[in-house]
This record gives sequence, structure tokens and C-alpha cells, in this order.
Amino acid sequence: MLPREELLKGVENRDSIARVIDQAELAIKTWEVVFTDFLSPPELAEIQQVFSRLVEVQLVVWGGYPQAERKRVAIARSEIPLDQSQVALTALDVAGNFLFDTATHRDFLGAMLGTGIVREKTGDIIVLGERGAQVIVVPELAEFLEMNLKQVRSVPVKTQPIDLSELKVREPKKKELTTVEASLRLDAIASAGFGMSRSKMVELIDSGDVRVNWKEITQASSQLKTGDLIAIRSKGRLEVGEIAVTKKDRYRVQLTRYM
Repeated sequence: MLPREELLKGVENRDSIARVIDQAELAIKTWEVVFTDFLSPPELAEIQQVFSRLVEVQLVVWGGYPQAERKRVAIARSEIPLDQSQVALTALDVAGNFLFDTATHRDFLGAMLGTGIVREKTGDIIVLGERGAQVIVVPELAEFLEMNLKQVRSVPVKTQPIDLSELKVREPKKKELTTVEASLRLDAIASAGFGMSRSKMVELIDSGDVRVNWKEITQASSQLKTGDLIAIRSKGRLEVGEIAVTKKDRYRVQLTRYM
């Protein structure tokens, strides 16, 4: 048995981590590869951190393409060969003419959930503008959605399986910038990187909209370091790069913003 209470100590996504511990124990007992449903970036970050302490099991995380946000986890005993090709995923093309009734990510997700499925069974949704979207789901839902996902907003759609290699994934837009700050406080670095006032950034931090390495941070004074990833709902992400100290004892920070 795994040290459940020790592993769950201080975790933010307790229910999700507890379910994955159950699945890991099953993988140890049965000598089989066990799969989670799709998990969000905060859940995935915490799971990988928790399981990094264990030698009995190994994890492989995959969402269908390298930049995928929502991913499934394959869990197996350390002795069993495991790679991302074993993570069961199906891609679906949801095609329709959206020229006169544009649909968003939320519209496609809403239409899918409207068929009666649950969010945990769906991965990323790649919106393709006027011609529809591509979605990633657990394989057992593919036939159901092919039969039942017939409309998004006012637009009739045809849903059919495609190969994962056919996903039309766009590279995220990114912008490199440098800022010089008196400290490495979260509010200082993030306001410079996202191009907003310090007071507005403090508001976002206080309201729980800011995550660092996928953990919710509500202290504006939190200190950052190279490699940290700052995410703000609907604003994108900011990666902290090289940090150097200037002659005036200030911090010159390289930043990459993903939009």
C-alpha cells in the first residue's frame, strides 16, 4: 500500500490526487497499465510532484500533442515498459459551416457536455474557425459522440474520428521581453510581463486568478525564480528566464510571454 496520508499532505487537488493514488495501487496489485481520465494542468503538476517521491510506480502523461493542456496519465509498476503511445486517446473532427455563426471553445464544450458526457472524459478542443473544431476524448466516447454530437450553436455538424497526426495544432504566439525590477516579487515581474499596472496585478493575485507553476498564489510578495511559469486566466502565460543582478543591485529578468 502507498503512504496515502503522507502523499495527500498539503495538496490542493485532494480528490483528484486521491483517485490517482487508488489507480496507482491498482496498477501495483494487478501488474497492468491503468489510465486516469483527463486532468487539468494544476492537477497534473501536483500529481507529478507527489508521485516523484515514489519508486514503486511510474507515470506517463500525454494529451495527444506536445502542447496539450488536458492530459491523461498512464500508471504502471516501475518494472513494466511504458511510453506515451500506450495512453489511449481518440481525436474527433467536428465539421460544420460556422462562417455566419462563429463558435468558441465554450460552445463546442457545451455541445459535447449537452450530449450527457462528463468533462473528465474530454481533453483539449482545437477550434478551427469557420470550419469547426477538433476534439480529443477517451476512445470509449468516440462512437457515442459520432452518433449524438449533431449541432453546435445553430450549426449542424458532422462528427467523425481522425488520426492524432491530423490535429491542426498552432504553435503558441510568444513574445520575448526584458524587465529590470527592484525585487523578484510576483506582482512586480507579472505586471511587467503581462503589460498591466501593479495595482491591477495585485487585484488579480488577491482574487485567486494567478497561478505559479499551476499552484494558486494569493501573496503578491511571493518570490519568483528562473523557470517559474505564471498563468493568468484569459491572459496567457509568462515564463521566467535568466535572472541577472545589475550594477545598481536591481534584477534584470528575461521573460517569455505565451499568448
